[in-house]
Amino acid sequence: MEKVPFLRPKLVDFAEYAPLLAEMDEARQYTNFGPLNTRFERRIVDEWMGGEGAATTVCNATLGLMLAISEIKRPGRYAVMPSFTFAATALAAQWCALEPYFVDGDPEEWVVDQRKLREALDHLGKEAAVVVPYATCGTHMDLRPYEDLMRSGVPVVVDAAPCFGTSLDGRQFGRGFSGAVVFSFHATKAFPVGEGGLVYSADQNLIRRMKLASNYWFDGGRESQGLGLNAKLSEIGAAVALATLDVFPASVERRKQIYRSYTRLLEASGVLEQGWSLQGVRGEAAYQWLPLMAPDVPARDRLMRIAADRNIELRRYFVPPCHEHPQFQDAPRGDLSVTDRLGDTAISLPLWEDLTEEMIYRVVGAVAEAARAGVVQRAPSGAVSA
Repeated sequence: MEKVPFLRPKLVDFAEYAPLLAEMDEARQYTNFGPLNTRFERRIVDEWMGGEGAATTVCNATLGLMLAISEIKRPGRYAVMPSFTFAATALAAQWCALEPYFVDGDPEEWVVDQRKLREALDHLGKEAAVVVPYATCGTHMDLRPYEDLMRSGVPVVVDAAPCFGTSLDGRQFGRGFSGAVVFSFHATKAFPVGEGGLVYSADQNLIRRMKLASNYWFDGGRESQGLGLNAKLSEIGAAVALATLDVFPASVERRKQIYRSYTRLLEASGVLEQGWSLQGVRGEAAYQWLPLMAPDVPARDRLMRIAADRNIELRRYFVPPCHEHPQFQDAPRGDLSVTDRLGDTAISLPLWEDLTEEMIYRVVGAVAEAARAGVVQRAPSGAVSA
């Protein structure tokens, strides 16, 4: 039986960016914000952000988070963030000499619970140096509460690693936000460059500072004017990124089609009426995988076993949640009951552009079998299950 891999990364065809590499060779500029990189940043702002704000590329999103936190944070001790996120979110804070403070998630959308965030900020007071929410699995997270925080003097850096291509009413996620929004262009993302990322903000001065910081904080000379490092995207990466922009709308639409096929089949199978649930996604995401929550741990384990037997690769993001990692286990936190449940029961189904309808049927069939087995196990003794 053909394997259904969880991911099958695919970059834009070489022929699409080969002419750009020829431009690079002719210019003989291979890094340091060369002409291809500058062109890419301008296209992002003009074509995806409605001409609002500014953007700077980075060689990976983790360094983007570090730069953004470093440049925007206020004096304080803590970076307030969810635990249900990738380790890079918390590690970036630690690299900026801050301690993660973990807050719980919302049970529907899986993003930071706003009530618990307010409680944490009230508790921490001025010791909260920055808030770092994660737009979980690419959802178009509501940024209005975070804009309010920015106006109140609490800096915000949004970890939007999987969100480039996510939109609501035709508006790209993050557009117009006055804090920092960090996107990933890793090979596994919907916008794959291989390694790379982008930091966007409506605050052009903030982006200017981050661009300087990503080049050792050299401001027109060879003397560091602040805490800098080397986070520049190469011109080769910019060439791939420019070529990817040309085909990206079709890629996003293909991922949305696959998501719609999944949801249609899951609804038809009846599993969503048996305690299984999808993440409540706002807007339309450029899906990297399909997030599904099992009703309990036994159901999760059944699905993982059945999928393995059928040569289907599933994964569990983000397991364990950050507060259970050895690196962060001593970090302070509030109540994390929703996070713990997500860590126990969230499962990620394959979603990549060349996934076939037959593969989707196989994956949903595995979920349906796991759900049926749960109904049989819960049936009263002597009862006959349908």
